[in-house]
Amino acid sequence: MQVKNILQLGIKELRGLARDPMLLVLIAYAFTLSIYTASKSMPETLNQAAIAIVDEDQSPVSSRIITAFNPPYFSVPRIISQPEMDRRMDAGLDTFALDIPPNFQRDLLAGRAPTIQLNVDATRMTQAFSGGGYVQSITSSEVSEFLNGYRGGATVPIDLNLRSRFNQELNKGWFGAITNVISSVTMLSIILTGAALIREREHGTIEHLLVMPVTATEIMVSKIWSMGLVVLAATGFSLIFVVQGILTVPIQGSIALFLTGAALQLFATTSLGIFLATVAGSMPQFGLLLMLVLLPLQVLSGGVTPRESMPEVIQIIMFAAPNTHFVMLAQAVLFRGAGLTVVWPQLLAMVVIGSVLFAFSLQRFRQFLR
Repeated sequence: MQVKNILQLGIKELRGLARDPMLLVLIAYAFTLSIYTASKSMPETLNQAAIAIVDEDQSPVSSRIITAFNPPYFSVPRIISQPEMDRRMDAGLDTFALDIPPNFQRDLLAGRAPTIQLNVDATRMTQAFSGGGYVQSITSSEVSEFLNGYRGGATVPIDLNLRSRFNQELNKGWFGAITNVISSVTMLSIILTGAALIREREHGTIEHLLVMPVTATEIMVSKIWSMGLVVLAATGFSLIFVVQGILTVPIQGSIALFLTGAALQLFATTSLGIFLATVAGSMPQFGLLLMLVLLPLQVLSGGVTPRESMPEVIQIIMFAAPNTHFVMLAQAVLFRGAGLTVVWPQLLAMVVIGSVLFAFSLQRFRQFLR
């Protein structure tokens, strides 16, 4: 291999990418808006849910229930009449509508079991799923404290002292932002290298390369370093300016160590992208192959669901994927502040897996050129 050839071919790839506006938009979106939305819209979090209350009792206990719904879980309750309840639900103004019936307090004091009606807009799935339990818990707690005459908790035989490490605020948005950065590294590296090769084949420039004094290894290495450099630069930008800057997510460990691991991940996934491009005959076929490969890699690597909750055979199989080791390294460095002495096994594993993928993809690439 000649370094000059690899450098010039890589610059050619960067120029080709600069002339593709759709890929540039995809890169910008994946490392900015996608990360921001992933941080701000975690599905398990109930945030500022719209609630309206029909108070037909006008009693002290109904007032306690109304004042118990506060931000950030719920917006300030809107007091409405019963005819307004259905109309507002149909218009999508309220996610929850609570109807406290007449004589509710009197029935409570008489030992009866009165019923409160809760209407839920189930089209807002994430809020409706978790919000119903919140409303029931808050209402039951207020009624119980009213009947007992004091505010207190249940007595338990032990005292559990909770200490949250690495995310003291238990903010799910922190996890969502960093996890999305990890996923974008894998997705963009495969897409960019695969699209670069397919674009050359569709434009006929691959034949020009075949008559030039360059080898298949030089062509493949040039695509790897150029597309990997773009993704690596976008990753560093996203961590510093989007995750730390805009979202104010604290990063515990060394960004340089994480980028080192990302570079090894890119070495493996860009090789995989070239292999998929040699198998696919066109860009639509490449997109279908990408779905079949990328979804299992992302879902089963431990970034979405903890690996410990998966079947043991899946855990063993996924050790052969570079994503698994990259997710372990990224979470250890960015979440827990781990150093090189902790994550060196993951770095070594990515070197081995990347070398195997590179050799396999290079053999397939040579056959593709012939």
